[in-house]
Amino acid sequence: MLIILGGLPGTGKTTVARALAKQLHAVHVRVDTIEQSIRASGGLNSDIGPAGYVVAYGVAEDNLTLGNTVIADSVNCLRVTRDAWLSVAKRSGKSAIEVEIICSDKVEHRRR
Repeated sequence: MLIILGGLPGTGKTTVARALAKQLHAVHVRVDTIEQSIRASGGLNSDIGPAGYVVAYGVAEDNLTLGNTVIADSVNCLRVTRDAWLSVAKRSGKSAIEVEIICSDKVEHRRR
């Protein structure tokens, strides 16, 4: 199964994803980590654009094909990225669930 977590930065997606991954013994694919690693590589001198998401889709698909549960952790605010995650699950023959994480405390969300 592919569990797709989305939501604004600072809502707690990664905290939820890590806890869920531990409990389910799932693979946690975090787009922020991939993007940070691409930047750190020095391979790109400009905005990385969709590269982090594209890499995440590939890693997720490989793991789904192996039979692993995958938790995708990204802002995922665009229709194109939501559709792409669903396509990853479909190509892998796995089910997918989309979950939007929201921080209901506006003051705490701003602080983060």
